[in-house]
Amino acid sequence: MSNKILVRRAAVLGAGVMGAQIAAHLTNAGVDTVLFDLPAKDGNPNGIVDKAIAGLAKLSPAPLADKALAGRLTAANYETGLEQLAGCDLIVEAIAERMDWKQDLYRKIAPHVASHAVLASNTSGLGINKLAEVLPEELRHRFCGVHFFNPPRYMHLAELIPARSTDAAVLEGLETFLTTTLGKGVVIAKDTPNFIGNRIGVFSMLAAMHHTGQFKLGFDTVDALTGPAIGRPKSATYRTADVVGLDTMAHVIKTMADTLPDDPWHQYFKAPKWLAGLVEKGALGAKTGAGFYTKRGKDILVLDLKAQDYRASAGELDADVAALLKERDPAKKFAALRASAHPQAKFLWACFRDTFHYSAFHLKDIAETARDVDFAMRWGYGWSVGPFESWQAAGWKQVAEWIAEDIVAGEAMSNATLPDWVFDGRDGVHSTDGSYSPGRDTMVPRSSNPVYARQRFPDALLGEKFSQGRTVFENDGVRMWADEGDDLAVVSFKTKMNTVSDQVLDGLQEAITRAEKEFAGLVIWQAKEPFSAGADLSGALGLLQANDIKGFDAMVANFQRTSQRIKYSQVPVVAAVRGLALGGGCEFQMHAARTVFGLESYVGLVEAGVGLLPAGGGLKELAVRASDAAGPNGDVFAELKTVFETIAMAKVAGSALEAKSLQLARKDDVVVFNAFELLHVAKAQARALAESGYRPPLPARRIQVAGDVGIATFKMLLVNMLEGRFISEHDYEIATRIATVLCGGEVDRGSLVDEDWLLKLEREHFVALAQMPKTQARVAHMLQTGKPLRN
Repeated sequence: MSNKILVRRAAVLGAGVMGAQIAAHLTNAGVDTVLFDLPAKDGNPNGIVDKAIAGLAKLSPAPLADKALAGRLTAANYETGLEQLAGCDLIVEAIAERMDWKQDLYRKIAPHVASHAVLASNTSGLGINKLAEVLPEELRHRFCGVHFFNPPRYMHLAELIPARSTDAAVLEGLETFLTTTLGKGVVIAKDTPNFIGNRIGVFSMLAAMHHTGQFKLGFDTVDALTGPAIGRPKSATYRTADVVGLDTMAHVIKTMADTLPDDPWHQYFKAPKWLAGLVEKGALGAKTGAGFYTKRGKDILVLDLKAQDYRASAGELDADVAALLKERDPAKKFAALRASAHPQAKFLWACFRDTFHYSAFHLKDIAETARDVDFAMRWGYGWSVGPFESWQAAGWKQVAEWIAEDIVAGEAMSNATLPDWVFDGRDGVHSTDGSYSPGRDTMVPRSSNPVYARQRFPDALLGEKFSQGRTVFENDGVRMWADEGDDLAVVSFKTKMNTVSDQVLDGLQEAITRAEKEFAGLVIWQAKEPFSAGADLSGALGLLQANDIKGFDAMVANFQRTSQRIKYSQVPVVAAVRGLALGGGCEFQMHAARTVFGLESYVGLVEAGVGLLPAGGGLKELAVRASDAAGPNGDVFAELKTVFETIAMAKVAGSALEAKSLQLARKDDVVVFNAFELLHVAKAQARALAESGYRPPLPARRIQVAGDVGIATFKMLLVNMLEGRFISEHDYEIATRIATVLCGGEVDRGSLVDEDWLLKLEREHFVALAQMPKTQARVAHMLQTGKPLRN
């Protein structure tokens, strides 16, 4: 029996930035959600919440996966709405970080909470046991902390913090809900200030700030050193502080000082002079337009402490240090950093050393295992590897000796000794048996919560290897594989960005042939995002520049043949999409028997951006769908309006839900919130189709088209846009040809055509556009800059 929590309805208390976005994400996931706040002083008592809901549409990145979902949120206030809590199965409190305010609210709501409901506090660092003290006895075992990271839709980490009284079954049920329904990576943290992510993350920022002063580096230089160069996000250290808000940053540091009096690093838990100075001046970062950085016109300027003013941001890495960071072998890299006399290298070694030291010293107090710390930093702070993984990869024993030497020499930030377990002869904290737990003094395997059986390839930690299945067939473009004894096969691309090359086209056709003979179904799934960035443009451009029009036409025909092969396969082909699915990648999923999308799927037929039109069967498929939707004597043109605009403007859906409203996905396609569960769900869909006696659709031989009248109507729209200078002459040319294919060519309105007719039209117009100099300029520009050219 699994400990399921059935969440029919949820409430979020607090309509501030975090609360409103948590409510938005619950709504994304199909959970009926009520958002509460204080009653408004005048007018509608729910005014504060209404304003917060309206504000969701303006935020970027978008908290709502589809703007229309804002209308599904229910607004309520603590004076007139508390009886609504009785119908809620999950209540997430997300008000300001003040113990007294939170406890007052708990006293107020407790009488209204249902006897089975779970109450969770979204706090970033307050004591969970202390919060629980004011709850009635019967509610305490259903209370815990759940800490979402900002922005909640996109950040994978959710920290679960049990109180002493939390029921184990409640915790397991909530972990399951967070993982599958909301798509989170859950880490269980102990009830210590700032939990895991912020405890280590804020310390690593404080260490970087301390060493900025010690090695006299500019803020922009530190950001160049602590960003992608070491596998961290672009916002690095000071840009991150600006985004978070320097007042918030100062508050978090003060909280550490107040709540961790015995921490051996306590003397560093104060805002550096310059941070405090900026806060005093009201320069709080991005929200006030100035912090460590400011914008003047288009230029980004950085604060220069010596000049007490902003200067142009250069932030150059020293060439030698940059070369050293490119070293692939972590052991060599760390040895070089420690040996270097360059201030930039010394800064980096010092930051790594102090973060390793801090993480090891506190591991036993803050987390069950080293795995929890590494995942918290990867999922919550966007580090490509966690602190313990970095240390282990660089040679555990050697790095431990160096840290110990620096502590003795007084160079480390604290003279606290490393724990004994660091030196017990181990080579690291992660192994195939699990991850080290100082509390239990043993290696602990991954969680046995049944929800994790849904992850065939979970996020792998250093040293973890998952079976790649047996190879059924492989060429330079794809690998087809299956698990031992499984009657479903998987095919994955091997190209850069999973683009579609000739080898991918041939490989897919071969994979389908084999699946028809040997398997019950086939899933197209990529081990790494994106699903596919579309056709291999450089190969196509090569054929054009060599003036090999025949070869070019053959390539397009092969593309269409592959899409049709997917559609008419005798076994179900299911596409498992996450990340980008552009152009040909989008067309493949349109032809699959079903598509399973990860929520963060960015889908689009973007060919117009490079001066072309979709020709892998995408326009044909949309024409078929329009004909089906219109019915025998219906208005096909009405069904084409949305898709014409989507394609002519090369729109990309901002989520899988938006892909449905743009008609690039079908109503019955499935959306999965946890990317690590995508393969599991896609295989389940393929199996369900196979088990129900799957047959491919019958060939579409009577497709009703909008014909010449449809083309003329679209052209009128385009002429107005051309005359208003909204589009260029070449845009007009491309859009007219898109309209021509969608409407079935210059035939009478209501004519019946077949798929071959539409595919031939696609090919003709695609090849014609490809030969135009302006299109070739667009393709070349995209290949060089990665940005579209408007000519």
